[in-house]
Amino acid sequence: MDENLSRGYVQLSKQRASVSSIGGQSSESGQSPSGLNVPHDTCSCIYLGLILAGAGFLLPYNSFIIAVDYYQDRFPDTTIVFDMSLTYICVAFVSVCINNVLVELLSLHTRITVGYVISFLTLLSVALFDVWFELLTRDSAYRVTLVAVGTVALGCTVQQSSFYGYTSMLPMRYTQAVMTGESAAGLLVSANRIVTKALLNDEKVNTMIFFCISVVTVFACFVIFNLIRRTEFARFYENICRTAGKPDDKVGFSNQTVMQEEVEIVDHTTNQGNYGVLVIEHDDQPRHAVSSSSSRHSIADDVRIKSEPWTVRRPTTIWAAIKHGVVLRKRASRTTWPYMMSIAFAYFVTLCLFPGIESEILSCRLGSWMPVVLMAIFNASDFIGKIIASLPYDWPPRRLLACSILRVLLIPLMMMCATPRLGPILNGEGWAMLISLILGVTNGYFGSVPMILASTKVPDEQKELTGNMMTLTYSIGLTTGSVMAYGLDDWLGPRLPHDPCLVNNATLVDLLNGTISSSSFG
Repeated sequence: MDENLSRGYVQLSKQRASVSSIGGQSSESGQSPSGLNVPHDTCSCIYLGLILAGAGFLLPYNSFIIAVDYYQDRFPDTTIVFDMSLTYICVAFVSVCINNVLVELLSLHTRITVGYVISFLTLLSVALFDVWFELLTRDSAYRVTLVAVGTVALGCTVQQSSFYGYTSMLPMRYTQAVMTGESAAGLLVSANRIVTKALLNDEKVNTMIFFCISVVTVFACFVIFNLIRRTEFARFYENICRTAGKPDDKVGFSNQTVMQEEVEIVDHTTNQGNYGVLVIEHDDQPRHAVSSSSSRHSIADDVRIKSEPWTVRRPTTIWAAIKHGVVLRKRASRTTWPYMMSIAFAYFVTLCLFPGIESEILSCRLGSWMPVVLMAIFNASDFIGKIIASLPYDWPPRRLLACSILRVLLIPLMMMCATPRLGPILNGEGWAMLISLILGVTNGYFGSVPMILASTKVPDEQKELTGNMMTLTYSIGLTTGSVMAYGLDDWLGPRLPHDPCLVNNATLVDLLNGTISSSSFG
């Protein structure tokens, strides 16, 4: 969306809110208060489709992380899960910054399509050349795995940021649908891994099938998204936002610089105003005005006018686009900063613990199933949390920020499930599962609500921009949390043997004291 025409924005806030509040169905007749024919989302097909389409941009990353048992077996005595997480997050952070430039240069649909293509090709290459044919040595495979994760991060993050920009143009519940799709991605991948691991004992075969299912799912998500964006419903709301800042060709904009009059038309039934643009020609006679259908009063009675010159310019260079983008982001952040900080804190806490610390919690009863089960619990509860986030509640910004910060208490609780490694303070699988469940539910809720509410606090021409900014702060939280996870892992002390349950306690004590190395156990 071209944010550069923001000064020609026509804000009919009350009318659009009444349409958006029920997903585009403002009345039984299917008409908005302004008389527009509003398409219906029949049977919530668009909503469900965006859940599935949104799953596509986090599914590739989850495919690497959820296969934790495979990677821990292939690269024992390494920080492979931490390294994959940090690689993804760091590349994602750079990608978000790049996307905030590309938003001025490339179309939204192009960015989303490129993300899907990169994810599809990367997953397919890993499944064939690394998992099945095993063409690489252990050291080379380690590096290639991290490169693959970084490549996926590049495509998926540009795609993710663009997705939020896209759904910000739709009614509010559709942003929540995409965020639910993020959790659905983790849930689908966890279910995929549990089924393939349970049905097939051959780790190479079940991992190959696992990745192939992920490849097919990404392709299906791509197809669904392209079907959605061609629907009348999606085109209707997209056109509203894309034309919100553009002059009407029918009103005689013959010069690049014209005079703009901002008018407020008061609805005496509610004592609230709707804003439009009154264009004044050189003879100072009005030729066009945007009026409220609910108003029955003449403009002369209800108008307060403020005049200012309006120059329509579009950045022609990257530097001009960056400079213009900074100005727009500073303007939008004055309203959305509590939501930006809330989502950053929410994901900072989550990435401190998931997936790295969770993968380090041991269980002699569950063995290699323990990290898989914990991640499945997290993804399922995260999915539930995002569904709860769809319940309408307008959080006060500062209270929302305070609740996101309170999640920091989960860090010491989860650490007590992992340290000391020989006998954790909170011993037993139940504690870790419970805390993982709480972590997931709160992540789903407090990671979604700020993103949903932020787009409602800005005018239409800033919605896509706000979605990109929220994704930027989201990435900052992910990055700092991933770095912090290394410090928490160091706090846990030396790693135990690949299967510590088969080693006697005396040997484990020697290992922790540094007398012997864990590499001695293969």
